[in-house]
Amino acid sequence: MLGLPSVWGAVAISYKFACPLAQQTGLGARIVSSAVFFAVGTGLIVHARHGLLRELREMRAVAGAAQSVLLRPLPSRIDGLALAAGQLSADRGASIGGDLYDVVATDHGVRIVMGDVRGHGLAALATVGAVLGSFREAAHDESELGGVLRRLERAHARHLRQRSRDEHPAAGGAEPENPLAEEFVTVLLLEIRQDGAVHALNCGHPWPYLLRPGAARRAEQLIGGDPMPPLGPFPLPPELAPVRCGRILPGEGLLLHTDGIEDGRDARGRFFPFQDALSEVVGHRTVVPTAVVQAVYARLLRHIGGPPSDDAAMLVLRNDRRRVPVQHGDPLGRTVHTVP
Repeated sequence: MLGLPSVWGAVAISYKFACPLAQQTGLGARIVSSAVFFAVGTGLIVHARHGLLRELREMRAVAGAAQSVLLRPLPSRIDGLALAAGQLSADRGASIGGDLYDVVATDHGVRIVMGDVRGHGLAALATVGAVLGSFREAAHDESELGGVLRRLERAHARHLRQRSRDEHPAAGGAEPENPLAEEFVTVLLLEIRQDGAVHALNCGHPWPYLLRPGAARRAEQLIGGDPMPPLGPFPLPPELAPVRCGRILPGEGLLLHTDGIEDGRDARGRFFPFQDALSEVVGHRTVVPTAVVQAVYARLLRHIGGPPSDDAAMLVLRNDRRRVPVQHGDPLGRTVHTVP
């Protein structure tokens, strides 16, 4: 920033002492001198503007690269499931925030994580990276879903301890903006088995929605009881038994989301009618994950009339498996059918 005034000053001094016109005191000479200084100053400002825009583009490219690593693009299909996901960031100009999600196919079934770090924007990226990195390994290594959740808890605790050391005054860090005791992340872990059964562990996160085109209730929330507290403030209980919260038949869909969608308000303070919007989007048509994500976001932005006040992530999948066998004692009592 000091370079521009220095250049402008050097040009002014050179013109003043080297140009004969600058020595004259007439009105015409003064007008010419003013025009020269104005042109030089304008050129310097334009040059600075181009430099700042170039730096901004580079910063956005770095942010996009970080997003592709942390929230890597999901495949369109995985183990018989069609997928699509999206995210709206509350930070203006940012494409990344404090929401996280991923889907992996394992020997134990398709495992999904959806989470929401306290806060949003770039400040939450380190926590997102710690949780997602742990999930991507633990999902394959742990035979039980409870083991995956414990690995996420340990990764989050290590991350907080490291932050505490980095931000301690003895390490040269400033006073932390947010006390570490208040740091937490909500997590929903799902395991979708070959028969379509959905098993879940929930730490303070919204439950998913089952999407059934043509049914009387086209969007129904799958609730598996009271969720546990978010990761961070309290330790996990000794026993972690996943709950079966539903079953997806071929052609049906499942939607996971963060609370930034349900908490969206319009100018009159009314919440976004999420379930009604889902029922309208699904209708009697086939569940198309990409179309559902785009349609819900369009309705959300139209409802709030501007950018969201919180990060809003969404993940939609559709069961494209050919046949789901009837299970003895299936609580949903639905018959077997095949996808045409």
